[in-house]
Amino acid sequence: MKKGVYTEVETEAVLKKFVPVAKNVLVRSLKDAEQAARKIKFPLVLKIISKKALHKTELKGVRIVHNKSGLEREFMDLMKIVKKRKLPLEGVLVQEYVEGEYVILGLKKDPVFGHVLAFGIGGVYTELLHDVSFRVCPISHKDAEDMIDDLRMKKLLEGFRGVKVNKIVLMKTMVQVSKIPLKYPDIKEMDINPFVINSKEGKVVDARMVV
Repeated sequence: MKKGVYTEVETEAVLKKFVPVAKNVLVRSLKDAEQAARKIKFPLVLKIISKKALHKTELKGVRIVHNKSGLEREFMDLMKIVKKRKLPLEGVLVQEYVEGEYVILGLKKDPVFGHVLAFGIGGVYTELLHDVSFRVCPISHKDAEDMIDDLRMKKLLEGFRGVKVNKIVLMKTMVQVSKIPLKYPDIKEMDINPFVINSKEGKVVDARMVV
């Protein structure tokens, strides 16, 4: 693997081999964005993809769009941000909108233990609670179950807000992510934030990686 920081598109190209990723198309023009929207369907998400914009939300570089007029407005607004900040643009990602609970999955290469899997509650609670569990990779199905049980906010995954997540899918995803370093040992860190999980399925919605 080439060294460096990988964008969401580059990271998800690796992740697609292991876990479900939200449908997306990288575009360079409004016309292509409209074409992608017809394929993906509304609501959808637009994101700036640039090596200089890895933390997209801080730049207001992520927009939820509900219709064609909203797509045009938000796409042009993202282009203004790109121009103002002089970002080297790889494109705008047109992505399906996935509903569910947000969780974080991460990999980190520890000098003592090797690769470690991190799992925690995502969304608005991430910075507030630091509610995260760790295990050495690769993990088993039982390890995944224990990691979920470790969380103080695990009730969020058990229907607390009316959304009961598919724990079988979640645990399978955790196990699969923990196996990634077996094929790609050069990964220094990987953040899947968030992985969105609902009662039926779960999908990677954003990710970054350092090699």
